[in-house]
Amino acid sequence: MSDAVATPAAPILVAIDGPAGSGKSSVSREAAKRLGFGILDTGAAYRALAWAALESGIDLDSEAAVLALLEGWRYEITLRGEQRVTVALPDAPAPTDVTSAIRDHTVSGQVSRVSKHRTVRELLNAMFRRIVAESGLPGVVIEGRDITTVVAPDAPVRILMTASPEVRAERRAGELPGLSHERVLADIVARDSKDALVVDFMNPAPGVTLVDTSELDFEQSVQAVVDVVQAAQSAAAEESM
Repeated sequence: MSDAVATPAAPILVAIDGPAGSGKSSVSREAAKRLGFGILDTGAAYRALAWAALESGIDLDSEAAVLALLEGWRYEITLRGEQRVTVALPDAPAPTDVTSAIRDHTVSGQVSRVSKHRTVRELLNAMFRRIVAESGLPGVVIEGRDITTVVAPDAPVRILMTASPEVRAERRAGELPGLSHERVLADIVARDSKDALVVDFMNPAPGVTLVDTSELDFEQSVQAVVDVVQAAQSAAAEESM
């Protein structure tokens, strides 16, 4: 009888991509909960990095400065239950809970200044993969920009969640009191045009499953994602028999 210890199975990775207002964040979180998986919001890391850069007083437009900060900081995020984000700055006596701070408008407006650096994105992508690998969970849903094509192109389940601009505007307008549907729609169309220069959020890459939520409510959207994941799990189980 062998004394070898079985190696724990690697977490099932579910990568979900999509444009602003498609519902990917809220749907991803609920789908992960029902599947018993963790949820990794990659955007939180970029927000946390922007916060850390502002706190440290560095030049956010300098890739060298941001990379130096990355070498010394420590980032942690909870993958299950209530999401908490903490950052330990270089030489700081203790980590800081930045869960609320990174959602502040002053931080949100600076995220693009740190995310534009190619090497910074590469290092954060490596960090995301490490977080998933070390999670100890049966699976992790990872959502955000370029997830299905850049961050986790080899994930066994990759989903592009989209919806028409009109539907996305209606959803976002409901979350943003004081802004009309027309204003939100104009903003979404403008953002889509900008995003289209670097990523295609409307057509799935090879191997990516399209989930169009234009005519689905929240419950139906969650179930659509769960169905895709469970179908992939069943197919994998059959192949291993």
